[in-house]
Amino acid sequence: MIGHRLDKALSFLPEIATRSRAEYLLAHECVSLQGKPAKGSTRLKGGEILLIDFPEKADSTLQPLHLPLDILWEDSDLLVLNKPAGLVMHPAAGHAQDTLVNALLGYGAELSMKFGEDRPGIVHRLDRDTSGLVVIAKNDFVHEHLAQQFRNRTTHRLYEAVCFGPLNKIQGTLQSYLARHPLDRKKYASVRDENRKPLRQLTPDEISQHPWQGQRPGKWSVTHFRRLKSLQNLHLLELKLETGRTHQIRVHLSENNWPLVQDPIYGRINPTGGPAEHQIREWIEKFPRLALHAKELGFVHPKTGQGLHFQTPWPAVEQALIREIFP
Repeated sequence: MIGHRLDKALSFLPEIATRSRAEYLLAHECVSLQGKPAKGSTRLKGGEILLIDFPEKADSTLQPLHLPLDILWEDSDLLVLNKPAGLVMHPAAGHAQDTLVNALLGYGAELSMKFGEDRPGIVHRLDRDTSGLVVIAKNDFVHEHLAQQFRNRTTHRLYEAVCFGPLNKIQGTLQSYLARHPLDRKKYASVRDENRKPLRQLTPDEISQHPWQGQRPGKWSVTHFRRLKSLQNLHLLELKLETGRTHQIRVHLSENNWPLVQDPIYGRINPTGGPAEHQIREWIEKFPRLALHAKELGFVHPKTGQGLHFQTPWPAVEQALIREIFP
């Protein structure tokens, strides 16, 4: 353990087992080093005295929800499912017992629990009104290793979306730092420079300088897009995520005046050259929800080392509407 960072060294202990659990204990000051609260960045020299105060697991208040699940893969370590639009991933304000987590409990799945948190098994998230593929961890070891793949950007995530606006490019890359919107805490926005342009990617030295005072100006986000089909100013896009930030696709497209169809948060703008034909307006009004679908997901199985790749089409109603406008 000599020379290792404390957070990494703790993850080697069988009682902790994962880096995320070590970080949890450190963040909650459950680890003391030489009698003082420990920092994860501390390098061990040997001979230090560590005291770990494991928190007691609180009784879960989560209730099972009996809801049919579209499961594409399941083994003793993980499962992959096709989440329907309208289903929240985990309990949050206004959704205490009607989430995917509750449905997984109703299904009877074993889920990674860490220290009794309220989002067991959830490795990554989709917005409530986004449909498509998610992977669920059944134990802490698998959870940590899958989360590491997402952090290292080695997973494969491909989406389809329908947007509208003056899109003349066949393909491109959208990138920016994403942070909470300065005026609306329910939204995210790209961080801007002094010229109101999206801030370019900064070096560590630049981040440490004014005006961020050593804090990152949001999270760096990269979205690659390819236009599959168009009808006037209505477009079917394929989007490949290099990073997976909250609302990333929705922000990047809306800020370029290509908002997603039926986006209630980022779609209230009037892009230049918006759809004018009656047929397109009618189609947009018929689309039942946010036009975003996670169609492909790929990762390496943490236990077997097998590369897994999954695909799922749009739900039937949305698929029929898309074929109607983009035959």
